[in-house]
Amino acid sequence: MCTGNCLDLQFSATASDASAGIAQLSACLKAQGLPAHKAGDVKIALAEAINNVVEHAYAGVTPAQVKVRCRLNQDWLEILISDTGNPLPGFRVPEGMPAALGSSRDELPEGGFGWFLIHELTSDIRYERSNGCNWLSLRFDFPDAE
Repeated sequence: MCTGNCLDLQFSATASDASAGIAQLSACLKAQGLPAHKAGDVKIALAEAINNVVEHAYAGVTPAQVKVRCRLNQDWLEILISDTGNPLPGFRVPEGMPAALGSSRDELPEGGFGWFLIHELTSDIRYERSNGCNWLSLRFDFPDAE
């Protein structure tokens, strides 16, 4: 899985396998030199994107595989996530507006912040649907250590 500056991992689109895959990818990226100041951002965005695949792309269909390829460079990290689940609504990345908070604790939403976090934590997001496959690319730039 960990070779040079490229990491490849494939796992079933289940909550438990996704959790294990995210942990494995995070550990391997750290071992390969992901800057410490970006590790938390990467793990959060990766978890949000992969959990969206598990919860939404495979909603109503038999879960298959999630494939993740990471390319780490001194100044950037690219993560490509692919699956054969349902496409993103409108075949495009959601805008990432946070859910309304409501006026009381009881009105707080349970979700609706995932795409907002992904937008906030990444440098670039790209999505393509091709031949029944979703391709989501997340890029993190880190030209200078903080």
